[in-house]
Amino acid sequence: MSIPQSAGGPIESRDDLVRYIADGAKPKAEWRIGTEHEKFVYDLRSHKPLAYDAHPGIRGLLDGMRRFGWEPVLEDGNIIGLTQDSASLSLEPGGQFELSGAALKTVHETCNELNTHQSQVREVCAEIGAGAIGMGFAPTWSMEETHQMPKGRYAIMRRYMPKVGGYGHEMMFRTCTVQVNLDYSSEADMVKKFRVGLALQPIATALFANSPFREGKPNGFLSYRSHIWTDVDNDRAGMLPFVFESGMSFERYVDYALDVPMYFVFRDGRYIDVAGRSFRDFLDGRVGELKAVTPTMSDWADHLTTIFPEARLKRFLEMRGADGGAWRRICGLPALWTGIFYDQVALDAAWDLVKDWSAEERQQLRDSVPHQAFRTPFRRRTVRDLAREVLAISAEGLKRRAQLDSVGTTEEGFLVPLRELVERGYTRAEELLQRYHGEWNRDLTPLFTEYNFL
Repeated sequence: MSIPQSAGGPIESRDDLVRYIADGAKPKAEWRIGTEHEKFVYDLRSHKPLAYDAHPGIRGLLDGMRRFGWEPVLEDGNIIGLTQDSASLSLEPGGQFELSGAALKTVHETCNELNTHQSQVREVCAEIGAGAIGMGFAPTWSMEETHQMPKGRYAIMRRYMPKVGGYGHEMMFRTCTVQVNLDYSSEADMVKKFRVGLALQPIATALFANSPFREGKPNGFLSYRSHIWTDVDNDRAGMLPFVFESGMSFERYVDYALDVPMYFVFRDGRYIDVAGRSFRDFLDGRVGELKAVTPTMSDWADHLTTIFPEARLKRFLEMRGADGGAWRRICGLPALWTGIFYDQVALDAAWDLVKDWSAEERQQLRDSVPHQAFRTPFRRRTVRDLAREVLAISAEGLKRRAQLDSVGTTEEGFLVPLRELVERGYTRAEELLQRYHGEWNRDLTPLFTEYNFL
């Protein structure tokens, strides 16, 4: 989750809110790729999550990263994030460590950024005695063993979440994801990409399914992280059926976002708790705690970061359906969506694939994939069949993009680890379950050595 946004001064009218999102449109030559990557960091000796001030601890990790030129972000005297150029490092509520990458031109560049990040984290973690693992849900530790980070917005969310869903604390403290942010050129381009992104998000969930354990035992799901999102806060999550309705536009999304309950307003270095009140009420002066507070564009930008559908619109589109995972597959997520979204032939082919799916079918996919992943039936096919077709569409799009690295390789190669999963027919989650029931003898201790990607 992001650090406080900076997006401008007082809001004059609703049109300002629409314009803010619409102004994100860019000509194709300026389209960029931004990858966000979360991972669990843990004590190498105990395999428990890191507390903020312990040793090893999160503060020590953040301080150690400063040697690479990262500048600290402070809250109440605590370092709670780092920035460098247009990238940032931040903390999720339970200490999950996130890279929000820079906006880069090619998948080659974004993967190089991820590899540099891995190298930096490896160096610091080796010094403090920590490891890092990519999974969608914390595999062994309990909620009581998970530590709350010293960020004001998370205290507000922690109080509010149990009022609106059953899994809010699970989401906050024990999940990790990989996400990719991509651009649009116009309102029409945004609408098509938003629709394709939402419809195909369950396919990405299946490809990256990697959260089969909870507190040391199988949890009954292949992507428990995805299941958790079905009951976090349905006022701000889900598949957004209205996106597929006639008249979908920047204005329509703004009207939706205006009525999503807020969490907070950030002023003078502190978070004001207004959880449950809508941004529309804030604009209309109907929030008592904010009577003397003028709504600003920065408030609006902050609010947009607290809306959590499967695909999210800000000044770009964010694909949100993937579990955190194995390092060699992380670059597959930006490659997958770049191949579809940044080549018109591929985007049209993807739209042709999903355009006649009903809202009920899209929801059925979204509800079934966390349990069954590739085995999920759809019409007379399976999600494995759909994943194979979607990867082929993306691969052709990446070929046509013809973005080469220094030795002349296209971006298509980043899809290979995903294609391997489809061809073998089972997910990373099922691989881990096989080992759990087999050679690991129902003991997850080996997970922390064999899958520590540092």
